[in-house]
Amino acid sequence: MPNANEYVVTPVVGPDPDNWVPNVGQETLQFLKRVGLGEGSVSVGESAVSILARGISPHGQSGHATGLVVGYVQSGKTMSFEAVAALAHDNGFPLVIVIGGSSLPLLEQSTKRLCRDLGLDESNRTRSWQHFKNPGEDDFRSVRNALDAWNDSRTPQQYRQTVLVTVLKHHRRLRDLSQILGRLQLERHRTPTLVIDDEADQASLNIGTSRGDSSTTYDCLMELRDAIPNHTYLQYTATPQAPLLISIIDSLSPDFVHVLHPGSAYIGGSQFFADDHRYLRRIPNADLPSKDEPLHEPPDSLLAALRVFMIGVVIGLKNHDNTGNRSMLVHPSHLTIQHQVYLGWVRKIFDSWGKILSDLEQSDPDRMQLIDDFRGAYSDLEKTAQKMPPFETVADSLHFAFRNTQVLEVNTRTGSTRQVDWRNTYGMILVGGQAMDRGFTVEGLTVTYMPRGIGVGNADTIQQRGRFFGYKKSYLEYCRIYLHQDTIDAYKHYVEHEEFMRGQLIEVQKRNRHLDEWKRMFVLDRALRPCRRQVLEFDYVRDRFADSWIFPNMVGDPASIIVANRRVVDQFLGRIKMTADSGHKDRTSQQIHRVCNDISLEYVLEHLLTGIRTTDVEDSQTNTMLLAHLGRVLDRQPIERCSVFLMSGGKARIRSVNSNGKVKELFQGAYPVTPRRRRGEVYLGDRYIRNDDQVTIQIHRLTLKKEDQVVASDVISVAVWLPTRLAQDWIYQEQRVPKP
Repeated sequence: MPNANEYVVTPVVGPDPDNWVPNVGQETLQFLKRVGLGEGSVSVGESAVSILARGISPHGQSGHATGLVVGYVQSGKTMSFEAVAALAHDNGFPLVIVIGGSSLPLLEQSTKRLCRDLGLDESNRTRSWQHFKNPGEDDFRSVRNALDAWNDSRTPQQYRQTVLVTVLKHHRRLRDLSQILGRLQLERHRTPTLVIDDEADQASLNIGTSRGDSSTTYDCLMELRDAIPNHTYLQYTATPQAPLLISIIDSLSPDFVHVLHPGSAYIGGSQFFADDHRYLRRIPNADLPSKDEPLHEPPDSLLAALRVFMIGVVIGLKNHDNTGNRSMLVHPSHLTIQHQVYLGWVRKIFDSWGKILSDLEQSDPDRMQLIDDFRGAYSDLEKTAQKMPPFETVADSLHFAFRNTQVLEVNTRTGSTRQVDWRNTYGMILVGGQAMDRGFTVEGLTVTYMPRGIGVGNADTIQQRGRFFGYKKSYLEYCRIYLHQDTIDAYKHYVEHEEFMRGQLIEVQKRNRHLDEWKRMFVLDRALRPCRRQVLEFDYVRDRFADSWIFPNMVGDPASIIVANRRVVDQFLGRIKMTADSGHKDRTSQQIHRVCNDISLEYVLEHLLTGIRTTDVEDSQTNTMLLAHLGRVLDRQPIERCSVFLMSGGKARIRSVNSNGKVKELFQGAYPVTPRRRRGEVYLGDRYIRNDDQVTIQIHRLTLKKEDQVVASDVISVAVWLPTRLAQDWIYQEQRVPKP
């Protein structure tokens, strides 16, 4: 274990020998020292080496690479790209550009933190950086001089300054920067450049894609990249769905991925929305405002949330001597009119409670009632908090806590989003909407009150509202999240989706694979969409595997596939033991099958299902999702069993195909058909040949006819049935254009 003055950073790069290995120099070491050896700081350095190593080497040929860096919400993405920026300086990058959000508060937040953590605010610092925020014409000469000094071999190393640009993700600011860089003719000296796009899934992507157009901000980003012939472009986000689903020929489609791992103090969706619901509180339907039934007074759940928060403020003030912050977020909707309503309620409540606590005698009935209400909030926190001071001690300090808590509106109603000065008071209650969604840091957030639904159901948008995620382990016991049940369910589904997606991306990263090779496939509940459709050129397909049969529509072409599938089935059947199935004595030979019950699903998946090939695009998509689904089932339950039926005992079953080669009807129906009262008495039909509690596989050998002419013989069709207990919703996107 290193001591307080030692920083050991090990390059963690993939197995690809073409990766260059960045050198960890003084700027990176000083950065790590400046941010401290707290939770995750050493791994931040290791991760930075791995990220930069996948990009363009400053010592090789010119080119560009696009990387996707994925973290959780509020999990340390800013510290990661700060470390990569410091490492870029150590490795000869004279230019680092940080596209710091699409709003001035987010840009200001990122800029202040960069300047602090990279040491630009220190009066006695070594001048390693020259910083330009939203540079314009007046900055051209200074930027040129800094880059010329870097490229002059006579310049001593200590006088080489990396130009650090922080720029708003706005078309005018981006265009100004592109024009400056274009005049500098960066190709003359190769000028290796690092571009960091913070919250890259927002505003950067082309929202005109679905209509065959291009958006202004996207066009400006393309101009910026064209002005930098030699660069690595890093997309940082907690919600990578859109960058992963855009066309792979898009310039912003990532080449490689790096998944960030937060430290043990991080509290995310798995802690809040998996099995432990101790910190969740449900907002009743009656407490949700609607267009037809607006609320005319503050709902009880809001009052409860405010009381819980203020109990936490009292205890926090006592424990931390008025240092740090405790905050509450009230997030009613995207409509600023709703913000004003809730803001008015909260302020009125605060004025009333504060006056009662400060002015009324302890024996006053109103004060006694209010104290009793706070006792209920105290009891709620007792369910999770340890070593709370006695309630009487807390109650005696409530009036003081009210005087040390501000209520602020944070939105764009007045033209620009209000800046929050966290230095003013210990307690903060922020009322707002979208301005506090993406990238907005809420210091010491303990209580979130969000009386809104999931809207159109874009999964990435819902997740970005989760400001309640973060490094909260030290005060988790005082956290509460108030949500409507639909929103709680959406977050539960998102957690499953996020963990599956991260697992897939981690495998891509470990194998050092290009992201073009990764199948775009997600687990995602039907109530949610992965992202806004405007940025997608290719649509995705959805399927739900539960209580249904999955089988290919096209099986008769080409001949090579028919032969290959026949070989797979023959080899599989030769390895297992089958017996005649049971049934009515009057069944025909076509209705008598052979079966292998209770066989390992893992074995069947490996030796049968993964070997079956399809040629139709839709069949291929469905088959890919099915195989992934069964793999996921086995991840959870490796000993899962299944049943395999050889339909008609392997005898040929004649089936008709239409003009497109699609099998008209794979399954034989019930027998007899008439009279109705006797339908299915002898044979219920192929669809009922299954084990209701297990995955069931049917193997059909078909003779295909078109207009009474045999077009193919001994054709294999494999159908799979999944029980409801194994239900899962999937999304799959076929990328049909190879990346040049």
